Amino acid sequence: MQPSGSLSALVEPSKSDQREERLAYSIVVPVYDEEQSLPILYEQLTTQLQALGQPYEIIFVDDGSRDGSFKVLQELHRQDQAVKVIRFRRNFGKTPALTAGFQRCRGDVIFTLDGDLQDDPAEIPAFLAKLDEGYDLVSGWKFPRHDPISKTLPSKLFNKTVAWTTGVSLHDMNCGFKAYRREVIEELRLYGELHRFIPVIAAGRGFRVAEIKVRHHPRKYGVSKFGARRFARGFLDLLTVLFLMTYLRTPLRLFGTLGFLSLLAGFVIDLYLVILKFVANDQISRHPLLFLGIVLMIFGLSMILTGFQSEMIRHFSYNPRQEYSVRQVLD
Repeated sequence: MQPSGSLSALVEPSKSDQREERLAYSIVVPVYDEEQSLPILYEQLTTQLQALGQPYEIIFVDDGSRDGSFKVLQELHRQDQAVKVIRFRRNFGKTPALTAGFQRCRGDVIFTLDGDLQDDPAEIPAFLAKLDEGYDLVSGWKFPRHDPISKTLPSKLFNKTVAWTTGVSLHDMNCGFKAYRREVIEELRLYGELHRFIPVIAAGRGFRVAEIKVRHHPRKYGVSKFGARRFARGFLDLLTVLFLMTYLRTPLRLFGTLGFLSLLAGFVIDLYLVILKFVANDQISRHPLLFLGIVLMIFGLSMILTGFQSEMIRHFSYNPRQEYSVRQVLD
């Protein structure tokens, strides 16, 4: 079925739309098969936002829903022009959904929350109060959390691992309920499934990150999208984030160090065998260590060359704006 003209205008805003004045608040809600939850969530969000007395928008990103979610969103948009809708052609995932919402939002403060009614919009004032303390990003901590142990136990392990490896200690890193100052989302570069590590990425850019407890409700409609495969991917993404935070600007320091240590270990092993041959007249070729030393030296040389290649790629893709984050300028 072809999308309506009004939807295409939402997905590809015109230049006049892009020049509209800034709003106080934007709410970005990724949606995937949440038909029954959407009307209730809309009412809850509208009640809270209207009470704030500032201009706002609610951006729903339909991430390829297969139920009637888009029809519900069409009706909400028809009833309320503060409701914006972005519809993906298929399910791309939460990171692309958030990115699409961030690219189109116009709020000075941006909230994200899930569309399953487990996040409570009544917590919005608490987020704003925490931002007023001088923080740039406030993340929710679902407490107490009403999820099965199959979700809570891996989540605890994941959060502790992230805190230990990155130094950003949050009880609930992957909580979808967050509040951002606009400058944070303007500097985020999200791809893959890096939405889990937004607080880590933001902290790495020098933004102040805080956490508050938020009410969490049991899922009422639909089914959870959590799976063991997503948990495994999270640890692989953690390695990506650690590399980007530590060695993105100087890749040779990582590859060169690993390569030098490997090359040195291989050289020492083979030197030992050579000395053993002259001192004890031993036959080198019968020692498995000989081949281990050769492999280590080849691996070390390859790592060093990889480091040089990474430095060349970085040199030609260098973007000064990615090297720092400006908080304030006094001219």
